[in-house]
Amino acid sequence: LSELPLLSEAERRQLLVEWSPPVTDSARRQCVHQWFETQVERTPEATALVYERQSLTYRELNHQANQLARYLQGLGVGPEVPVALHLERSLKMVVAILGVLKAGGAYVPMDPAYPKERLSFMLEDTHAPVLLSMEHLRAGLPAHGAKLVCLDSDWERIATKSTGNPANLATDENPAYIIYTSGSTGKPKGVLVTHHNVVRLFQQTEPWYGFDSSDVWTLFHSYTFDFSVWELWGALLYGGRLVVVPFLISRSPGEFYELLAREKVTVLNQTPSAFRQLLWAEATAPVQFALNLRYVIFGGEALESQSLKPWFDRHGDERPLLVNMYGITETTVHVTYRVIRQADLAGGAGSVIGVPIPDLKLYLLDEKLQPVPLGLPGEICVAGAGVARGYLNRPELTGQRFLSDPFTSSPGIRLYRSGDLARYTAQGELEYLGRMDHQVKIRGFRVELGEIESAMNQHPAIRESVALANDGPGGAKRLVAYLVPADVAPSIAEIREYVGQKVPDYMVPSVFVLLKALPLTPNGKVDRRALPAPEAGETTSGQPCVPPRNPTETALVEIWCQLLDRKSVGIHENFFHLGGHSLLATQVISRIAGVLNIELPVRTIFESPTVAGLAEAAHRAQPGGSSTIARRMRGARDNTLLTRLGQLSDDELQALLQNPKLRDASS
Repeated sequence: LSELPLLSEAERRQLLVEWSPPVTDSARRQCVHQWFETQVERTPEATALVYERQSLTYRELNHQANQLARYLQGLGVGPEVPVALHLERSLKMVVAILGVLKAGGAYVPMDPAYPKERLSFMLEDTHAPVLLSMEHLRAGLPAHGAKLVCLDSDWERIATKSTGNPANLATDENPAYIIYTSGSTGKPKGVLVTHHNVVRLFQQTEPWYGFDSSDVWTLFHSYTFDFSVWELWGALLYGGRLVVVPFLISRSPGEFYELLAREKVTVLNQTPSAFRQLLWAEATAPVQFALNLRYVIFGGEALESQSLKPWFDRHGDERPLLVNMYGITETTVHVTYRVIRQADLAGGAGSVIGVPIPDLKLYLLDEKLQPVPLGLPGEICVAGAGVARGYLNRPELTGQRFLSDPFTSSPGIRLYRSGDLARYTAQGELEYLGRMDHQVKIRGFRVELGEIESAMNQHPAIRESVALANDGPGGAKRLVAYLVPADVAPSIAEIREYVGQKVPDYMVPSVFVLLKALPLTPNGKVDRRALPAPEAGETTSGQPCVPPRNPTETALVEIWCQLLDRKSVGIHENFFHLGGHSLLATQVISRIAGVLNIELPVRTIFESPTVAGLAEAAHRAQPGGSSTIARRMRGARDNTLLTRLGQLSDDELQALLQNPKLRDASS
């Protein structure tokens, strides 16, 4: 019965031919760095990179990358050779990426904030013979057998190499990068993406965007997130200027809003979560800045068009143009394109992701890989030139997810099973519906809940665990962990620290719930729907709940309780361990400005993530310290006092001010 066709011939033709016409791979056969070198010849003196007060022209960037490439080739780097990058945002980070490509290798981005265990796994999995880092980051590296090259202390030797373009050793079928995504088995998996995958992405989207040398882009996202590939080469392949956004500014919507105006950014790429914070920052900014944007491009997670209403009310929908692009790491950043208009808000549609890039075919299939009827949900399967080579050292998983396209007679066309659900609208567009499995998006990061569960289950005091994602404070997704102890329950602080040594910060659950047993279905499987909702205040950092000691701390505790949906907060508890994140941090700073009338930069909460630390920062920022803050908090009483003082005669006022207790306040 499962093999009986559900579609008539007319429906099948509509879905597989009319709405998914044949595609051809017409992209130029060249490597990413060769295209860049062509652009260097066109605009050698144009500014290519900006980071804080530093900058590089196209010629300078090319020269430094050439020197690094020749140095790496001397260490054995060439085609199919992975080179690990352990770098923070900087000009040298971009030089490193370009230098690895010019040497013929594939770069493997590693975030210095990752726990050592994860870094160790990536180094072992890739067998990277060379590791690029900086002197001040060496302490964060695990034990490894790679040749360590520090781009600051070793640069004097690197700079002795020729600045000329090295001979190209790679082909467009060699990998350009290996980006690791979360793995359901507890191990992240490296996706091999070729030069051709990247080159054809830009060539196929050129008619839609028309990027050129007048464009200014931001490198807003981490280079471990493949959205950065689009940001990086969208600027450098077309002669544009790339502004590398410092990490703290990327987490401070107000400062980022100012940067967009100051740098005259024209192309902005954002996850919907980050853009909502930018919307708020613009709406509440004391000074409104003129923006030069011509495109805002969304990706990384589902976009709810209704959230864009405040933007459309202020800016309309013509300039900048807002574009929703669904994408997957395994199919090279972007898959579909859809311009979002103000009229879409009236339709009430969900996350409409539009139509595929011209050299890709999209199918909505059931579990038997048969097309589903119009309007019904099916798995998004992507075929064509954007499909990556597969997973590094994971042949079995590659065979399960990367298949031959069963709907084409053309040889060599492969199809990737995304695990995402969508349906066709009556207009032939795709509407994204979410994940089929337990993979979720947390603030733009793709997270396999199984990887978190695997990390928690390795703790000797944990018998079993389940991880879920639900709506947390402020509507943002948060991770919730349900734990069944083996015997004596470990402390939450211990579990948090243990998990944090195995997975990145964004994968550490915000809420931990201890249970005697996990609920089961009649079939003996964990009944996730029967898991209890975490109660307010259940999140804990593991620190003792010390009460506030002064008016400032009292005000901050009230703010945190409101935003974190908690009954109480101790002054030494870490904001981020209580379920806070960078998007909520901006709201904390806004509330502080409203309640205490003190302007603090968002970075303060990253540097002082406790009530006690934030209170000290507030006192330093406020002349008069705690006494001034206490007076401001009295609010109505202050107004009453001022009214009464205004009723005194000059003689009465002078007599009152002779009181020694008030003399210092006479001004």
